[in-house]
This record gives sequence, structure tokens and C-alpha cells, in this order.
Amino acid sequence: MHKFLFRHIDNSPLIVFRIIFGFLIFMESIGSIYTGWIRRTLIEPQQTFSFIGFEWLQPLPGNGMYVYYAVMGLCGLLVMVGYKYRWSMLLFTLLWTGSYLMQKSSYNNHYYLLILLSAIMVFQPAHKYLSIDARLNPKIKMISMPRWCALVFILQMFIVYTYGAVAKIYPDWLDATVAEVLMKGKKDLFLVGEILQQKWTHYVIAYVGILFDGLIIPLLLWKRTRKTAFFASIFFHLFNSFVFQIGIFPYLSLALVLFFFPTKTIHRIFLKRKPFYDQEEVIVPKYHKPFVVLFVIYFIIQIGLPLRHWFFKDDVLWTEEGHRLSWRMMLRAKSGRTTFRVIDAETNLEIPIQIEDYLTNKQQRTVSTKPDIIWQFAQRLKKTFADKGRDVKIYANTSVRVNGGELRQLIDPDVDLGSVKWHPFKHSEWLRPSKPENAPKESEDNNYFD
Repeated sequence: MHKFLFRHIDNSPLIVFRIIFGFLIFMESIGSIYTGWIRRTLIEPQQTFSFIGFEWLQPLPGNGMYVYYAVMGLCGLLVMVGYKYRWSMLLFTLLWTGSYLMQKSSYNNHYYLLILLSAIMVFQPAHKYLSIDARLNPKIKMISMPRWCALVFILQMFIVYTYGAVAKIYPDWLDATVAEVLMKGKKDLFLVGEILQQKWTHYVIAYVGILFDGLIIPLLLWKRTRKTAFFASIFFHLFNSFVFQIGIFPYLSLALVLFFFPTKTIHRIFLKRKPFYDQEEVIVPKYHKPFVVLFVIYFIIQIGLPLRHWFFKDDVLWTEEGHRLSWRMMLRAKSGRTTFRVIDAETNLEIPIQIEDYLTNKQQRTVSTKPDIIWQFAQRLKKTFADKGRDVKIYANTSVRVNGGELRQLIDPDVDLGSVKWHPFKHSEWLRPSKPENAPKESEDNNYFD
């Protein structure tokens, strides 16, 4: 184990990846400002739906979140040029994680992946060459790295893609229903909009998605198929970038391919002037034992988290329990509508409310389908009235359809959600089963894709 993890190889892939990674996180941060994402998600809403347990983590007041993201952008530039690398990378990781945890209306698996990759980069010796740090302090300059530096990225992406492939093996994906629903909103895309509405296209998207996710890592690892897999990756990720507009993830995925090619190849293409390291010396550090333990524990957690939904009652596609942090990417489309009844506990009279007075349009779509956010909103309504000296009961009437199927009632309308406790490791009994005997026949839908 020690010889495998700590055998040194040329560090060209890591150096090039650091530069690309720094540029991409800079673009992600600044892009969030200029596209209006920060304004729509963190400034305009009266409230944000943070991850349960992190309610204390709220957006900065006023224009503070613009400064917050500007600092993240600066961290990206510092990572790219390799100045105060570890501090810059650590600060970005903390800030990005904070932004992720303080809102769920824009939940995305890719945001979670960026947390993991950023945390991994904190411990990488990525500033040892072609960096301001190395120029200011020549003693840290190195042309090699331990093999684990590349292995950790390979294993992480293997987990991401493999779980992504396995999760797609279910009826609505296999019969191209999900692809059809997802493509309905893409009919106005330049050049390809009409093609994306064809049934044969939906089947291609469905099965290429499974095959790509399931095979791309093995094909990149095998010398004979590596180049073909790389060009397939370029097409696949550029297609996703154009059609789904998912930020830096496609380009980050392509950058990670650096660790699959021989270090000699990366050196020859990008860093010809750099001395090439080929001694393969094994240098076991003093901290090797705790490092190996942490390395193993980390990947046990990464393998275990996506499996946790099997320990919850009912279908994760319906209940959402165990959905997050499990690489269930672009897996289904949900739509629906939720209304809330507020009942005065003393008089038993209904207090009329308008959900539009509390939530933005984007938040309303999320509240229409997400059980945990429905519960959070009910709790906040309860507190809002409590602050006015009124004890109320909160009931939700939620009709949801999955992948364009029939409408079904998600929440038991007779349960006072304002009085229910949240149990993160236990099935919420106030959720209706995914296949009830009777389902509502009509409702106005709010579409939500994830």
C-alpha cells in the first residue's frame, strides 16, 4: 500500500490541472455575479432554504454576497498563479461550502462535487512548480508528486460516474421517458432544438448516458481506448454544456482527464521546459499511517453515502430521502403544486396566506416538489405567526407528478407540519406512499428538474 500510494511520479498533470482549476473556479465565481444568479438566489428572496441544521448560515445582508463571491473569484486567480496557494484554496473551499449549505433552491450535484474537489486540492502539492510560491521560495520547488495525488481524483470520478450510471437503470430512464421530458424545454435551442424532440434522440440520450457514465473511467484507464474515450468525453461534455448549461462542470471533467494520460504525455504537451521526473522513488512521509487511514475512511464515506437511500422506506425518486450527495444526476423531472392552510389553534379558523408573499417564483417551484423544503417552509410559517403572538397549525396539500406520470399526493394533508420534528436518518411518516390507491386528477404544475 505504501509503495503504491507514495511512489513518486512526474507532477506535470497536477501543475496543469491547478492552473485550469483556478481559472474555472474564478469563472464560476465571477459568472455567478454577472449572470444574476446571486441576485436571484441569494439577494432577492426574503429567506433562503439552507440545509437542515445549517439555518444559522444565511446570505450576507445588502450586497454582501457580491463581495463574498468576488473574494472567491480572487481565490481562484491566486490558485491559478500559485500564490499563497494553500490558504487561497482553503478559503475558497470554505466559502464555496458555505454558499452551498445556505441555499437549496439551486441544488446541483456538481456544486457538491466542487466542494469535494476543492477540499482535495487543499492537500495537493499543486504549487510546487510554475507558481509564485515556488519562485518566492525555491526550497519548495519539486518536479514530482506521490502517486496518491492522481489516484484520489481517479477514484473520486469513478465513484461519481459509476453511481450516475447505476441510478439511471430504472424504467422511466430506460424507456426514454425522462429524456423526453427533459428535452421538452429545449425545443428552442439553436440548430438542435427540433432534433432534441425526436423519439430516437431520446433513446440515444438515455442509453449513451448510461454507457458513458458506466464505461468512461475504465476506457480512460485502458491505453488502447484512452484517446477514443477522451474524444467521446469532449463531445459528451460539450453537448451537456450547450444543452443543459451546467456551468464549469463539463470543463472541469475534461480537465480531470489529465490524470488518466501518461505523465510523459502531459509533460510533452504542456510543460516541455520542465525537467521530467522518471526515478519512481518511494518517499514514505512521517504522517503516512494517519494519512492512509483518512484516505480509506474518505472513500468508504463516498461509497456509502449514495447507498443510504436503500435504508429508507419507499422510492427515493418520490420521497427524496437519500437523494442528495448521491450522484443522482439529471435523473428525473418532477412537477406539482403545493398550497398551505394556516389554522388558528385557538379559534380553529383558517388564516388566508399567499405563498407569493413569502417566496420567489424559483422557490415556489422548489417548494412544490421537495418534502424537506415543504417542511422547512411550514416551520417558518409557524415561527412567523408565533412572533405575532398567534399559535397556528400548518397543513400542506401537495400534488406531484414524476417524469410526467400521474399526479399523486405527496404530503398527508391532515398532518400539522408545524408540529412535526425532522429526523434525518428516519423515514418521514407524513409522506404519502409513492403508489396510493387514489390520486388527484388535476392540478396546476410547477416544473422542477434535478
